[in-house]
Amino acid sequence: MAQKRDYYEVLGVAKGATEDEIKKAYRTIAIKYHPDRNPGDKEAEEKFKEAAEAYDVLHDPKKRQQYDQFGFNGPMGGGFGGFNATSMNMDDIFSMFGDIFGGGFGGGGQRRPQKHRGSDLRLKVRLSLNEIATGVTKKFKVRKDITCAHCHGSGAEAGSSDEICQTCHGSGVITHTTQSIFGMMQTQGVCPTCNGTGHVIKDKCKHCGGTGVEKGEEVVEINIPAGVAEGMVVNVPGKGNTGHNNGINGDIQVFIEEEENDTFVRDENDLIYNLLLDFPTAALGGEVEIPTIEGTKLKIKIENGIQPGKTMRLRGKGLPAVQGYGRGRGDLVVNVSVYVPKTLSREEKEMVEKLQQSDNFKGDADTKRSIFQKFKNYFN
Repeated sequence: MAQKRDYYEVLGVAKGATEDEIKKAYRTIAIKYHPDRNPGDKEAEEKFKEAAEAYDVLHDPKKRQQYDQFGFNGPMGGGFGGFNATSMNMDDIFSMFGDIFGGGFGGGGQRRPQKHRGSDLRLKVRLSLNEIATGVTKKFKVRKDITCAHCHGSGAEAGSSDEICQTCHGSGVITHTTQSIFGMMQTQGVCPTCNGTGHVIKDKCKHCGGTGVEKGEEVVEINIPAGVAEGMVVNVPGKGNTGHNNGINGDIQVFIEEEENDTFVRDENDLIYNLLLDFPTAALGGEVEIPTIEGTKLKIKIENGIQPGKTMRLRGKGLPAVQGYGRGRGDLVVNVSVYVPKTLSREEKEMVEKLQQSDNFKGDADTKRSIFQKFKNYFN
């Protein structure tokens, strides 16, 4: 499969291009590679679809911001465009962007009737840090518009036929001509009689009233990639409400919420673990086990005389980067603390008092200066 080109490169615009510049650039490319002008030309068709996908992202401020920040295949799942144009048929693309061309595409091409697009749905999902580390598949029972079982989405009773809309004569649009100070002006809009489909139903389905959809439930399986974070949105194309009269399905937008973890603190893709050492281990050194996000144990070596506040960084033991964000994994950062018991037995107290008399347990001058500097920096 060919590698995707940068969306700005596809449309031939700069990253700071205005909405009007993006729209104009898309219209120019789409007219050039329009199927009516290039019948049977597969290369032209692919370029037409490529431009449509780029425009879908760059003309939408939210999608454009996400694309600028994350690039391809980010947390929207399957591309920030909300669809992959190369997998769509031409009628779907015309239904989504056909209005940008006005009354026609040039060269005698006619505007194609629109298909109704179902609305998007929104879901929230709370994920544990362990699920985020590995990625997870979640199943939801969603109440949504589904295809009418009686008419199979056509909106018509059995045996009923469609008629060409007499208002727009099958084009799906109507033209308004008005007088202005600049002369006669023409504008186009969706035909109110057929809602842009180009045809009307003679005998509407009694079950759905001619819409082709009914209320129902569907179990939706959503794959959430590893590495997502609080506030991200995973887009699931084509699983939203069904479009009227066998139209285009909307999407499901899954908003990510992250549960707190009792063991680790997340810092982007790094994980922070607070290791509490007993005093003998801190003084003598040794080997201790620490947990990992995968649920296994990892042995690490403790140097003798390790100081509280010391950090150790274990490369690649953190969270994976979400696809499209970057590469590799974050680190596991171990913060060392030393446990000081609140109460002592008589024997323990005597031992500590003996140690207290030793100069070695009072700290050297360099250590004291280091502690003072940290204290000073904390308040500055």
